[in-house]
This record gives sequence, C-alpha cells and structure tokens, in this order.
Amino acid sequence: MKNNLPAALVALLVATSAGATTVRVHYDAGKGSIAILGDKGPMTWSKGAPAKAGSGHVWTYSWPDELGEITMKPALGEKVSIGGTYRIAAGSSVDIYPFFGPPFGKVTIVAGVESPQLKNSRSLRIFLPASYQENLAKRYRVLYMQDGQNLFDAKTAAYGVEWAIDETVNRLVAIGAMDEVIVVGIDNTPDRIPEYTPCCDPKHGGGKLDAYEAFVVDTVKPMIDKRLRTLPGKEATAIMGSSLGGIASVLIAQHRPDVFSKAGGVSSSFWWNERTLVTKAAARVPVKFYLDAGTSGDGLEDTLLMRDAMLAQGYRAGADLLFDSAEGGKHNEASWAARVEKPLTWFFPWGSTSY
Repeated sequence: MKNNLPAALVALLVATSAGATTVRVHYDAGKGSIAILGDKGPMTWSKGAPAKAGSGHVWTYSWPDELGEITMKPALGEKVSIGGTYRIAAGSSVDIYPFFGPPFGKVTIVAGVESPQLKNSRSLRIFLPASYQENLAKRYRVLYMQDGQNLFDAKTAAYGVEWAIDETVNRLVAIGAMDEVIVVGIDNTPDRIPEYTPCCDPKHGGGKLDAYEAFVVDTVKPMIDKRLRTLPGKEATAIMGSSLGGIASVLIAQHRPDVFSKAGGVSSSFWWNERTLVTKAAARVPVKFYLDAGTSGDGLEDTLLMRDAMLAQGYRAGADLLFDSAEGGKHNEASWAARVEKPLTWFFPWGSTSY
C-alpha cells in the first residue's frame, strides 16, 4: 500500500524519530537543485522532495526509519539520473554519485608505457565511464583487462572483431544492471605467450608471468591510481582476460589477493603445461572468480576440471566462484563479446560500489 504522508508530517516524524534514514547526493548542480523521487512519504515518481544543499556540493535528504526501505532516484530539475533505482534500507546513510547526461563513456589511449620489469613498452586503452567528466566528486572501481587491442576497436583487434567492452558497459549502466567502472585495457606485445604464462609448457615455453604480474601491480596500477579518480583498494579492483590472458588473470589474482578481489578467466587456457594449474590448484584465497568456456571447441573440459579443483579447495559455487557454460560459444572475440556482461554484472552489480 502506498504511503503518502504529507511533507510536514514527515518532517515532524524525522525530527522526533529515534533514527532517520539519510541519502547524500554528491553532485555539482550549478544553479539548479537536487530533488529526491521515490515510492514513499512526500516522495513520488512524478514529484520529488527537495534535498538540502550543503558544503562540497552535497545534497542531503532524510526521512524517518519508520517508513522502512525506500526505492528512490535523484533528479536535477526535470532530468532523472541515469541508471537504476537505489534501494535505501531503513536506518542507513547512503552516498550517491549520480549523473544526468548521455550514458556514453570514452576510450583514451596512453601510449609508450614503459615496463622496467619486462624491458619493453606498450599502450594502455582506458575506458572512462559516462559520468567521469560530469560528476567530479565521483571515484570509480577499476577493471584491468589483458589484450587491450581487442577490447574497444575492431580496427586494432587481432581478428577484426572487438569485445565491445565500452558499448556493453554503457548499455548495462544505462539500464541499471551494473555500476560504472573504469576499464584499463593493457595491450599485449610480441611476447604475449611468455608474458601471460608461468613456466613452462613443453611445446610453448613461457615463464614471464611473474614479471608481467609485477608490471601490472607495481607499474600500471599505481599510475592509474595517480592519474585517475579511482577507488584504489582491493575490494574495488578486478582483473580479467581470455585464453592465455584468462590464466594470467586467474593466477595474478591468486598470487595477489591483497590487490584484487575479483578475477575473470574467459575461455581460459587451463590446458597449459599438461593442466598443471588444475592438478596443482592453488589454495583458496579471498577473491571472487568467474570462469567460463563455450561448448564449441573452447576447452570446456579443461575449464570444468579447473572449476571442480577450485571447489575442492573450498570455493563456493555462486558465492566466490561463478561458472558459465556458453552454449555454442567459440574461442573468439565475438563469443566473448556476447557473454561478457555475465562477469561484468556479477562483479559490479548496480548499487554495489562502496565509497
């Protein structure tokens, strides 16, 4: 049943209540103002309750805990914030960093990033989310991805097909399926196989993964945290890749759970070195892992074995280990683009960012 208490009564209840639920909206509204749309009290979905302006472009609105959980969205004049609604539990104080402009992020390229660990250089392809230039108070979780050339642009992708990470993130944010994130695509080099692998496969060699891990953790991440408005802690940091980049991402997260809280291995090459990653599965660490493989020549059997080995180490299906068998999925960018929303929405569901 709807609760349409008059605004004056709500204000009285807030003043006399043992507790008040509060939302703080961080946004520079310029000459405008922020209102709160919602499903209870004086808030409706057609007419918002005015929030109170404070210092630092923070707009505050409170209501009595007695109203229970409220679903709400901020509005700037007639513009409603982009993305999903926010469910505010009774008694909580929640910070929200909305945006109201077009839901399109932007990819920039940082060329010539030197790696002292690997004695080479490469480009970083950085996706900045739609709100990055609009809401300067906001900070972001970060997803680091391997094979950066293949993520955003078909012209640079190895086989002329991109993952379309930018378009996918834009769409998922716009419909309220995931929170905004910065995506850092790390280009591969002619040393891709050794850089993404531990030592040593009888046929392919390998063995530079430790140095590559140090490059990501000690060079790339500090640079990104210094240059961009990131949330630098482990809970806000994820890593993901495909094929050899998948095993690199899984192993790096297993080695550095102090840096990464989430890792995705898409069509990962768990066949590497006679399945050593499976037969000598690492002990459980406090990281959420996403594993998948397609059903069409994509190493599904190896990935199933890795999933089972991780479950045997204490991972919990659906809690800190999510596995997906992609019907008809192949070992290529088109298949990865078609299912990448699964790890994205599992890692970064709407409203899950802690500030």
